[in-house]
Amino acid sequence: MEITNLGEAEGLPPVDWAAVAEKLDAGSAPGPDALNSRTTWLATVNGDGSPHVTAVGALWLDGTFWFQTGAGTRKGRNVARDPRCSIALSVRDADVVIEGDAARVTEPGTLARLAKAWADNGWPAEPDALGAGITAPFNAPSQGPPPWNVYRIEPHSAIVTLTTEPGGLTRFRF
Repeated sequence: MEITNLGEAEGLPPVDWAAVAEKLDAGSAPGPDALNSRTTWLATVNGDGSPHVTAVGALWLDGTFWFQTGAGTRKGRNVARDPRCSIALSVRDADVVIEGDAARVTEPGTLARLAKAWADNGWPAEPDALGAGITAPFNAPSQGPPPWNVYRIEPHSAIVTLTTEPGGLTRFRF
């Protein structure tokens, strides 16, 4: 991993990636009474090169983010055409942006494990009988009908901003 301390000129220490990953693993909220504590934002690239940003019910598992969407959604069409994307969220004491490529997941064992992880977090997902993705009794209406495709974000880099003293801003390249 390549680490660049972007706050060095201001005398800030580098961010500890292991501490951030631990907070991601724990599902850390930005604060004890934080509103929208589970909001995760996905940015994809529209056909004209402009950004498209939307909230997603992403999972952090195995050191990366996973998300699901219908093939006909804008984000689904965008990642099918151009896999570059970024995901952003806040955890306790830090803001995190991970950049990478979205790769569709179709392996049945992985889909089953991800569906279980979503179910364990309150969304009763399960693998689709045809093996194309996942299904559930409900989803956001904008996702279209099931099955929904599942994507893994293959991370290239992350930028972490510490939001408490002493502060810090660090880029990690994986």
